[in-house]
Amino acid sequence: MIKKYCRGVHKTRRGELCEDCKALLSYVELRLSKCPHGDNKPFCSNCKIHCYKPDMREKIKAVMRYSGPRIVFSHPILATKHL
Repeated sequence: MIKKYCRGVHKTRRGELCEDCKALLSYVELRLSKCPHGDNKPFCSNCKIHCYKPDMREKIKAVMRYSGPRIVFSHPILATKHL
């Protein structure tokens, strides 16, 4: 979803990320690796443990707002499972 956001908003080439999105992705990977829920992590809005700092949470929300509706066209099965 971060790749889709970066390509659409920051106009990067397919498969590439700008420096801001690279930093966001590495932050997300680090925080999720330390999450006690592991792969069974619920949506952030339903989770009692907040993994992200407030400023990073806002960045993730922006990514999800942009990428969420668009993911249906590129990964319809994944989007259906997500819902």
